Amino acid sequence: MRRPKVLATAAAGALALSLVSACGGGDDEGGSASTSVSNAAVGKIHNPSDRRGGVLKMATSSDIDSIDPGDMYYAWANNFARLYSRMLLTYPAKPGAEGWQPVPDLAEGLGQVSPDGKTWTYKLKKGLKYEDGTEITAKDIRYAVARTFDRGVLRNGPSYFSALLDADGYKGPYKDKNLDHFKGVTTPDDYTVVFHLKKPFAEFNELVTFSGQTAPVPQSKDKGERYGLHPVSSGPYKWEKDYEPGKGGTLVRNDQWDQSTDPNRKQLPDQIQLIAGMNADELDNQLMAGQIHVDLPGTGVQDNARKAILTDPKKRENADNPPGGFSWYNPINAKLIPLECRKAMVWAANRDAMWRAYGGDVGGELSTSIMPPNIEGRQKGTDYYTKAEKGYTGDVEQAKQALQRCGKPNGFETKMVYRSDRPKEKAVAEALQQSLGRVGIKLNLQGYPANTYTNDQFGSPSFVEKEGIGLGTYGWHADWPTGYGFLQAITDKDAIVESGNANTGLFDNAQVNKIWDDVMGIADRNQRAQMYNQVDDIFRKEAGVIPNVYAKSLLYRPETLTNVFFHEGYGMYNYSTLGLSG
Repeated sequence: MRRPKVLATAAAGALALSLVSACGGGDDEGGSASTSVSNAAVGKIHNPSDRRGGVLKMATSSDIDSIDPGDMYYAWANNFARLYSRMLLTYPAKPGAEGWQPVPDLAEGLGQVSPDGKTWTYKLKKGLKYEDGTEITAKDIRYAVARTFDRGVLRNGPSYFSALLDADGYKGPYKDKNLDHFKGVTTPDDYTVVFHLKKPFAEFNELVTFSGQTAPVPQSKDKGERYGLHPVSSGPYKWEKDYEPGKGGTLVRNDQWDQSTDPNRKQLPDQIQLIAGMNADELDNQLMAGQIHVDLPGTGVQDNARKAILTDPKKRENADNPPGGFSWYNPINAKLIPLECRKAMVWAANRDAMWRAYGGDVGGELSTSIMPPNIEGRQKGTDYYTKAEKGYTGDVEQAKQALQRCGKPNGFETKMVYRSDRPKEKAVAEALQQSLGRVGIKLNLQGYPANTYTNDQFGSPSFVEKEGIGLGTYGWHADWPTGYGFLQAITDKDAIVESGNANTGLFDNAQVNKIWDDVMGIADRNQRAQMYNQVDDIFRKEAGVIPNVYAKSLLYRPETLTNVFFHEGYGMYNYSTLGLSG
């Protein structure tokens, strides 16, 4: 199913194949002096200021998946949405590990769980208002959650609520306008929101914190999919006009927002502009020139800018290179490609070239587990059919033996996809095309824009089946910092949805599926962590994935940007408190 035209856009980026061998090479490797940047915005707030005024310009090489907080999944979109939306809970605007702890937003406190673990209750602050001055009430939270049950309208966002809430058979308010039929959330009064779960789920506060899907939506203002062009504001900024897909939009101050109730946001710039569809290299150039203040996706600059920054002492002072919390990997279609053929793909992969495509030491650490090191209780894991070593280019003989066992001694042909506006992903695809080609596995490469990639192409199982997609580039940041918050959406059969699907390899393993069913009732955090590590191990042992890198992001901040700090919860700079010095 194609995304409706009203929200469709496209953008493109390019990177020559020759850059694969250049990325991370020479002076950019091995901890040489040129890789040293200031990291002044890591673990602390850089350039603190309460100065008001100016136009903050934020840009992306593609487009946002949606500006509707209930219909987005990219980490940067959730980060950006806090500028105009408040949720029941949120992440505090603080650097360091503290930034990844749930705190109240619209709610007075964290959710209170019932003795049986199946009911979570939140009390709302009173007197909070939308941009038009009307009060935010519990029924608006209930309606916002009910909307998420209709994947035909809200196609991009996570599907946790529909999976966990006791509301089987409910199809969403667009098909059933009587909200009394939605039993998953109840509202005993205007300031109480009660979630009813099918089974106990110990990490429900974390889920609520991560998700923009508790941003309130007044039912009378909801226009279905068109709501994603102009959502009603509950935060410090509001949309000046309708958002223009492929171009962008402008946020202006919301005079109904109450700073005294909201310590996690500021209202400093006069305007905030989101500029979409900018060429990735041009975006980097304008960022270094101070004409753009923030690269919204937050995954770091491209190869040309990386070299420019690392060879210029002044630019290095304006750069940060933190572990981003993202894991970059390549899902293999487990439904299409047999196990031994999948093993052959992993054996043949040139891990060194893939690592270099992301920038070598500056771009990340070669990964073993799929969960990155910042996940609670994560274990390093075992290398299966590969080696997480610099200089490792794959094992051609092992790959050929696996192809023999697969019944494809001469190899096979399949399609590989990547995000066309992300040059690093294109370089990874080209590296895999070359290395797998050594054993007769022919990859036909096809790029798609990032804003549709995770819903209409690689995130749509029917599209994947129709196009015969066997491999793709992907990356994941934890929805919250546990194994469930990282792995469930990408490995559970029950997480597979028709649009916005994160289990892009269509991984369906009986042992893993049972773990996801059983872990919900486990109260002990350490026991849950062991089960999550088991999932990670099976995922790799079943060759459902080619591991790549734990990301480090080379981020650049113009000197005029204030209140800058790296936020652990989003894996990029925090966007809710930024300002300008002049």
